[in-house]
Amino acid sequence: MVIMSTTCALLPCRPGLTDQHETTSVSSTDKRPNIVLILADDMGYGDASCYDERSLIPTQHIDRLAEQGMRFTDAHSPSAVCSPTRYGILTGRYAWRTVMTSRVLWAFDRPLIERDRFTVPAMLRRHDYHTACIGKWHLGWVWRTADGQPLQLPFEIGEPGPHTERVRLARAIDYTQMLGGGPLAAGFDYYFGDDVINQPPYLWIENNRGLTLPTLPANPHLLYGSSDGPTTVDWDQKAVLPELTRRATDYIRQRARQPSQPFFLYFPLTAPHLPIVPPPEFAGKSKYGPYGDFVLQVDSIVGQIMAALEDAEITENTLLVFTSDNGSYAPVKDEHHPNGNLRGRKGMIFEGGHRVPLIVRWPGVVKRGTVNHQLVGLQDLAATLAEHLGQELSADAMEDSVSLYPTLRDASIPVRQALVNHSVSGEFAVRQHDWKLIPGNRQLYDLGQDLAEQENLWETRPEIVQRLTALLTEIRGETGG
Repeated sequence: MVIMSTTCALLPCRPGLTDQHETTSVSSTDKRPNIVLILADDMGYGDASCYDERSLIPTQHIDRLAEQGMRFTDAHSPSAVCSPTRYGILTGRYAWRTVMTSRVLWAFDRPLIERDRFTVPAMLRRHDYHTACIGKWHLGWVWRTADGQPLQLPFEIGEPGPHTERVRLARAIDYTQMLGGGPLAAGFDYYFGDDVINQPPYLWIENNRGLTLPTLPANPHLLYGSSDGPTTVDWDQKAVLPELTRRATDYIRQRARQPSQPFFLYFPLTAPHLPIVPPPEFAGKSKYGPYGDFVLQVDSIVGQIMAALEDAEITENTLLVFTSDNGSYAPVKDEHHPNGNLRGRKGMIFEGGHRVPLIVRWPGVVKRGTVNHQLVGLQDLAATLAEHLGQELSADAMEDSVSLYPTLRDASIPVRQALVNHSVSGEFAVRQHDWKLIPGNRQLYDLGQDLAEQENLWETRPEIVQRLTALLTEIRGETGG
């Protein structure tokens, strides 16, 4: 494989989001923490052994992180699938407020994050952070043709269209041209990755340039769960995650040598998403087959990140977050439940689709070994950082995000009155306390008594249905969504 040379707040009260704890004053932000966000891809609520004692996957590093920080039991991804969750994390906003109201981005799609959208990395840069994304992007690029013009696809974002037609149209791309959109346009100072491990084009990208040229019309070694298309010679999907991990740990060590400037590393992994490609050293170690071995590789990566922070002596001033972008696709097998006792799986509106592991280690803020049962969303990281840094947010910035700062300091404090769930097909659900309403399916569940969503109370509790229906309408209508 030939690699080309390169250079190398205080939130306003927002209806439907918070209850009595709308804002919290942060007494001191003298020490801005480094921030590392590890986002697993398709890892379920029950995969880590600290979340389910029946797990056949001994996640020793993730478990150790939970012992050192706060483990959330009622955390939810903004969507039950990939791209909209990533949009929500980086913007503090539900993706269904954009043009993409279902599904995910497909090969060669244009950027989903709007050009003027206030993002987490853009906010952190205002506070003199160095910001980097290393890993899976999956939020779109501006691919250019030989004349320097953006590639025009006759598909809306989220509309798959015929994959063969996408690839045919993409033959006009000039991969030596500078890319538009992408992480740099969203506020990152640096990017390295392959965009999406199972979608073409198969190439390494650094910042806004391709490092390798996808000169092959198809991938001769395409692995299960991947779409064919333009490929770099000798491209090896098995080598992607190890290279991303090496780059991430190198970045931590490099930035630690510049202590006057804090950093934000957004590290979206490619595992345990298909294709399942754990290296030989993890084979048979999980007692749950290749998927479990792949989760063990994720666990090892968490350990490597923790070790890099420790070696650089910056653990005490680093906020480390581990979570997943949605539920798992893997089946229950051999007594292992990838999504715990939850109903459903990746993509679905049921809890297994969007209730995810979330562990936060923040020395000086979070008490070690805490378990937090409050309702939270991954998009809440945005407002949390805004509050800690004293960044005021306008009404149309990060509007679906709520600061977790109060509940990080005291797990007994609720921060959300309500949360919206969203599925791959565009279904909505709304949570308020223990009640969950899925209006399109005429379903109502009391999750406090029925976490597995088995007893539909739609007919017996019409007053709850009416109240939550009105609440969902209010939240969806706040910005015209």
